[in-house]
Amino acid sequence: MSQTRSLGSTIGMTVFALVMTAILTGLGFWQLERRDEKHALIAALNARLAAEPVPLPPSGEWSRLTAAHDEFRRVRFAATFENKPDAMIYTSSSAVRTDVKSPGAWAFLPARLASGEQVVINAGFVPNEMQGRPEEDRAVAPLLTGKPETLTGYLRFPEHPGFLTAHENEPKRLWFIRDVPGIAASLNWGKVAPFYIDLETPVPAGAVPKPGALVPKLRDNHLQYAITWFGLALAVFGTFGFWLFGKRRA
Repeated sequence: MSQTRSLGSTIGMTVFALVMTAILTGLGFWQLERRDEKHALIAALNARLAAEPVPLPPSGEWSRLTAAHDEFRRVRFAATFENKPDAMIYTSSSAVRTDVKSPGAWAFLPARLASGEQVVINAGFVPNEMQGRPEEDRAVAPLLTGKPETLTGYLRFPEHPGFLTAHENEPKRLWFIRDVPGIAASLNWGKVAPFYIDLETPVPAGAVPKPGALVPKLRDNHLQYAITWFGLALAVFGTFGFWLFGKRRA
């Protein structure tokens, strides 16, 4: 009976060790694949950011634009900021703007193209000390000239609220995520493009809201993660080897 139990425990531990080693090794190789994908993404983003601005695609092509192929493309177009309520989107800092290192908000408002469509513009950063709604309204007011301007910026795509997303404060027109369709519906902006534009230029006279160039900094820790997973796989297999060696000696 004891031999049967011993054999059963050995088989059970062997299966467990092999399964865990296979899972951990698989996670290591998955991280290496993710590393290759991240490097390709970084190369693509750098190429888009370094390219000369191109005309904004016509509305007939908007449905075919995707984040994977079009995010961060530089575009240039003429548009008139609409005299409609703006939205402020809170940020603690920025992963794509090297000049934004403190809390504040992004000023989002719609602009109308000559063809009649509306495109939402992230007009730039508003510092934390100007987070009162009257101050924010005064900061945005100079943009509402009623005249078309040539805008240069980057194609970006909306975020979607999740279970843990903080609820917006509609009286203050303050959001915590770039949910452009939801904001447009709440503020009665009407139909807007399925993307928005992070404005690069022009910079307003008072530099608030402050647009600017984007420099995405994507974390690339996948090699470290892969080494960790491979190390854990080796630890599991090594521990099993020592256990099996000790069991046979006993």
